[in-house]
Amino acid sequence: MKLRQIISFEYLIAFIITVFFFGHLDFSWLYFIVFLLLPDITMVGYLINTKIGALFYNIGHSFVLPAVLMVFGLLTSTPILLMATLIWLAHIFLDRALGYGLKYDDAFKKTHLQQIA
Repeated sequence: MKLRQIISFEYLIAFIITVFFFGHLDFSWLYFIVFLLLPDITMVGYLINTKIGALFYNIGHSFVLPAVLMVFGLLTSTPILLMATLIWLAHIFLDRALGYGLKYDDAFKKTHLQQIA
C-alpha cells in the first residue's frame, strides 16, 4: 500500500467516525446532505485570483476553525454548533480522502497532498 493510499484511508476512517457521531447525536440527515458541500463556497475567492482563492479555501478547509467551534459547542452544549462542526469536519475529511488538500497560492490543483490531475 502506497503512502498516499494510507493517508486517504485514514481520512476516510475519520469521515466515517464523524458520520457515526453525527448519527449518534441524532442530528438530521437532511441537514447533513444539504450542507455537506457548503464549505466549498470558499472557492469563490478564486474569482479574484489564485492567491485570494487559496487563502479563502484554506481557511474553510483547515481543521482549526471547526475544531475550536466544536470545543465551544461541547462546552456550551449547543447542538446546532455541534451539528455544523461535524458536517464541516466531515466535508474536510472527505475532501482529504479524495486527495483534495490545502491549496498553494500559485494553482488550484496544487495541494499539500498532491498535484491534482
